Amino acid sequence: MCYAIPGNVKSISDNLITIDYFGEERTARNDFYALQVGDYVYAQGGFVVQKIGKKLAEEILDSWKELFFELKETDTRLSKLHHDKTTISKGFLKIISKATYGGSISREEAVRLLLSEDLDELEVLHKSANFIRQKFLGNACCVHGIVEFSNNCMCQCAYCGINRSNINLTRYRLTPKQIRDIVGNAVERFGFKGIVLQSGEDPSYSSKEILNLIKMIMEHYPVFLFLSVGEREDAFYLRAFEAGARAVLFRFETSDDALYAKLHPHSSLKERMRYLKLLKNIGYLIATGSLIGLPQQNVETIIDDFLLAKELGADMYSFGPFIPHPGTPLSGYKAPDVGSILKALSVLRLIDPYGKILVTTALESLYPKAKRQALLCGANSVMLNLTPTNFAALYDIYPSRARGDISLEDQVTEAQLLLRSIGRAPTDLGL
Repeated sequence: MCYAIPGNVKSISDNLITIDYFGEERTARNDFYALQVGDYVYAQGGFVVQKIGKKLAEEILDSWKELFFELKETDTRLSKLHHDKTTISKGFLKIISKATYGGSISREEAVRLLLSEDLDELEVLHKSANFIRQKFLGNACCVHGIVEFSNNCMCQCAYCGINRSNINLTRYRLTPKQIRDIVGNAVERFGFKGIVLQSGEDPSYSSKEILNLIKMIMEHYPVFLFLSVGEREDAFYLRAFEAGARAVLFRFETSDDALYAKLHPHSSLKERMRYLKLLKNIGYLIATGSLIGLPQQNVETIIDDFLLAKELGADMYSFGPFIPHPGTPLSGYKAPDVGSILKALSVLRLIDPYGKILVTTALESLYPKAKRQALLCGANSVMLNLTPTNFAALYDIYPSRARGDISLEDQVTEAQLLLRSIGRAPTDLGL
């Protein structure tokens, strides 16, 4: 399965290009290729990642054309906004209406939505979130692959199973060759265009080694490369961008200073914010978010997390449930229920109609059918695990992780069936 559709370059202005496919136009930034009007390209996350020959591009587009419009029709049908609920409060509907027409909802209005326990209101909330997603973003769905290349970590995050205090965990560290082979398989065999390299904060993997890895991948494979390697020196992130990385997955986990300090004795929220602003200034696409359901968290702080992520200029949101791990100080607490996470994602969609919202693996771990439900509640991005199954089980950030024991072939097949059943297409062309 190819997780992007090629588009035709219609105009060029400096390093910004306008791309057309099937009558739709998007803007993308070109940092890597010499392009002319009429060329065909793949783009991900607002960046051109590959130039493709005209003959091959037209063959791919020809094979997609009928399916593309079928998917749009299915998505439009599933995202229709209709309800006959006469008991819903006018105040609730007023907030929904404001968001539906592109208006910004206030913190107080977002809190009101997240506090709702009324089943009729929740049905309208989820339908509205899906409608807004379709209205402002169409049926595009990002599909990225993630390689978890090391579970070594020097941090002491109180919720994370790979924290350095967990002496019961078998540690591993993939070699650069192993990582390259995994990426090569994903790109050449399955057509992935977006790859995330993730690890714990592992000092045994030096910044120089990671930079060399980035260069090696970018030299051999045209991909949109994410980094998720934590708090390394500022110069590393600048050089990584120069080497070809274009996005970071860098969560702040909570916007509450006091709670952050309790959960992260090795760091501070102030420093986390400094990194996120630095990364944005360098030019990275930012994927960030927090945990939902943490001890001492409340509805107001969840909304504050959403608003902070939006204020930071996040291009993609990663908000998943807190799942207690037996090897951590928070082992005695309970995970939130799936319904509360789906409700939160729908509220997030109303807060930001244009953001990409990721369905986290943690949410799937709570409930196997959560991916479909989340995509119908406003989400529009999914992640498939490229890590070999014998290592994926050891990336034990929380227990009973979904997808860790499922082959990539089976994940791809499931993703194809799911996305086609709800009318989503891998058309993450650009802005």
